[in-house]
Amino acid sequence: MIGAKILVECLKKQGVDIIFGFPGGAVLPIYDELYKEKDITHILTAHEQGATHAADGYARSTGKIGVVIATSGPGATNTVTGIATAYMDSVPLIIFTGQVPTSLLGKSSFQEVNITDITKSITKKNYIVKDAKQLPFIISEAFSIAKSGKPGPVLIDLPKDIQIQDAYYDASMHTEYHSNSKEFIPNILENTLKAAAKAINNSKKPVIYAGGGVNISGANEELLKFSEKIKAPVTLSLMGMGAFPGNNKNYMGMVGMHGSKYSNYAVSESDLLIAIGARFSDRVISKVESFAPNAKIIHIDIDPMEFGKNIGVDYALLGDVKKVLNDLNNLIDEKEENGWNAQIEKWKNEFPLKLDKVGDLSPKSILETLYNLTNGDCIISTEVGQNQIWAAQFFKYINPRTFVSSGGLGTMGFGLGASIGAKLGNPHKKVINIAGDGSFKMNSTELATISRYNIPIIQIVFNNHALGMVRQWQDMFYDKRYSSTTLYDDVDFVKLAYAYGISAYKITKDEEIEDILKLALNEKGPVLIECVIDNNEKVFPIVPPGAAISKCIE
Repeated sequence: MIGAKILVECLKKQGVDIIFGFPGGAVLPIYDELYKEKDITHILTAHEQGATHAADGYARSTGKIGVVIATSGPGATNTVTGIATAYMDSVPLIIFTGQVPTSLLGKSSFQEVNITDITKSITKKNYIVKDAKQLPFIISEAFSIAKSGKPGPVLIDLPKDIQIQDAYYDASMHTEYHSNSKEFIPNILENTLKAAAKAINNSKKPVIYAGGGVNISGANEELLKFSEKIKAPVTLSLMGMGAFPGNNKNYMGMVGMHGSKYSNYAVSESDLLIAIGARFSDRVISKVESFAPNAKIIHIDIDPMEFGKNIGVDYALLGDVKKVLNDLNNLIDEKEENGWNAQIEKWKNEFPLKLDKVGDLSPKSILETLYNLTNGDCIISTEVGQNQIWAAQFFKYINPRTFVSSGGLGTMGFGLGASIGAKLGNPHKKVINIAGDGSFKMNSTELATISRYNIPIIQIVFNNHALGMVRQWQDMFYDKRYSSTTLYDDVDFVKLAYAYGISAYKITKDEEIEDILKLALNEKGPVLIECVIDNNEKVFPIVPPGAAISKCIE
């Protein structure tokens, strides 16, 4: 059969039932095979970047691998931001790009780019297929690499002549991937594990700092048991939202520059910090010398390159987070309450996470009302900026894989596409995208995708007529010189939704929130809600780059 048909058969063997993409000349043979295929649904997006973000949202919310198809040249380069977004947050994607025929490679042919070189630094691995008979083995290997260890994107470049090349293939063909070299399986030295357990048993003020690795590993129950056994408060990174129940008494919210005062105080006063599936990003540690100054640090991660990359650690436990936590839970003693949690509660009462209301409509009120109406039983995707931080601070994430957001790369325009993938991957869940007006406009053409397939997603657009987060920094550190961050009334979002045949509402004051959210939640199709907020609404706390968090939070 031809290469394009082999590709489709291989995808079915991998369990792929949905693909996001946009056709073009260099992938026509693949699209012709998809046209005949009944077991795989293709979702046509408005743009290749939207397709990549949709596959990303699908992968983050389901734990499966997201699949994308784009044509050569600009189609391939349009996926780059989405690939980098997935790479930074360890999301497993497979991206198939069309390519000019092999005879035209390197000749500046129409719509030719060297996409494998372009994406080398933002993929776990990439390929250019030179023979159709290689496809079963390349695809099997690619899916294995994307999901194993620290997950991430893999790109497969397919010249057009390979797509129509005849090669032998049948369903019984062995396509399981087995590496020729012995794969490295992390194995913690027993002495290291025991030493870490002893440090935990001896600590008086332990704090758990959990990140996205907990969600990826599916170690949420192990983390909850661990916290309860050692009576430790838990703080999360942005990517760790949902790793620990947001309604649990031990939960402290985020840590770092956008964290609660009490979580930052707890880290500063702790004698043992246990980092689990987290990478100590600059937004968390800020000034390295002053971060957790009194604490020994245990770091659990599947990637050995994370140890000591941003901060020194005393105990490095290499391995799958779920397994390591299970091993630790079997070694550690059950702690008695010693006053540490009482101190945390005192800080919580003394320094509650709040947002000073500026205008008639508060983002905090919107998110808290949304939580109360849904009981947290939904998936929240976000754009990037103030909307993202408010969504992390004021909505409680009870379950894993319910917060879908670009953390590492901070990609504006991510949330709308991601919400499409999240909803298609979780058809029985409510999916709500929290957006800012600046971010939303970047990829708002994906409203066409939502309308085309009548996908029942709620878009909540915080419209402050500004690039809010950048404007806030200008307010704080650039003497209120608002250079290119004021957007004025350049888009009527309600009319924009109507243009795509989507229901829309506008909220201008707190008193309208509950009624309109109830209407939106009861809609059977897609909805957009424009929330007009004051451009002086701010994210708090915020810490200047390189400053000591422990000092700034005071």
